[in-house]
Amino acid sequence: METAKSGASDRSRWAGIDHVQLAIPVGGEPSAREFFVDRLGFSEVPKPPALARRGGAWFSAGGIQVHVGVEEDFVPARKAHPALLVRGLRRLIESTGLDAAWSDEIPGVERCHVADPFGNRIELIEAGEQ
Repeated sequence: METAKSGASDRSRWAGIDHVQLAIPVGGEPSAREFFVDRLGFSEVPKPPALARRGGAWFSAGGIQVHVGVEEDFVPARKAHPALLVRGLRRLIESTGLDAAWSDEIPGVERCHVADPFGNRIELIEAGEQ
């Protein structure tokens, strides 16, 4: 087993992920809002003025934040992706009509992949009902 490098051995310093950023094409904010707010149920979070000038948008639901940033030479991320935990995954997919590619490759994990309006891959994993 490889020895931890200096500074990397204190696992307690890592507290979570603040946000995930996805790229969108110029002018894609309305479609991003329709997808994240109207279909997935996120809320839009106001961006600080200095960042708002760059375009894009921020969305939040539960403890998850997804930021979308404008990219001039946009190419969708079809392999790299965020994996978001959701309670009631099947109900979400059924109620939104999203085209989901279900996977049973990980035993005991209910999950699927969807694409945002720009072709970015997003994995959704059932977190369990509460």
